[in-house]
Amino acid sequence: MAESLPVVKGTLDVLVLKALSWGPMHGFEVTRWLEERSGGKLGIEDSALYQSLYRLEERGFLSGEWGVTENNRRARYYRVTSDGRTHLRAQATQWVKYAEAVSGILSAPARST
Repeated sequence: MAESLPVVKGTLDVLVLKALSWGPMHGFEVTRWLEERSGGKLGIEDSALYQSLYRLEERGFLSGEWGVTENNRRARYYRVTSDGRTHLRAQATQWVKYAEAVSGILSAPARST
């Protein structure tokens, strides 16, 4: 299997919001969702994920509550708030435009000299 790609700085928060837009999840589920949707190409570090979850909750974009997993373990489940959905829409639009611009630059043919 190929080595996973690191998540580009500044993208993890929007990726976490997107994952949670599918429904409440605990941290491991968020990681699994992101890795599955990226075809295993993105490697999500636990510490970075939990920093993102705490940061998003502190900003009011997520709410969290304690629950029990299917394995009968205690875990914090997160869900996107109304403000989080608004933020996700704005950030997703911005990232798509950015990715299109960068792709356009990188796919331009090299100038021959």
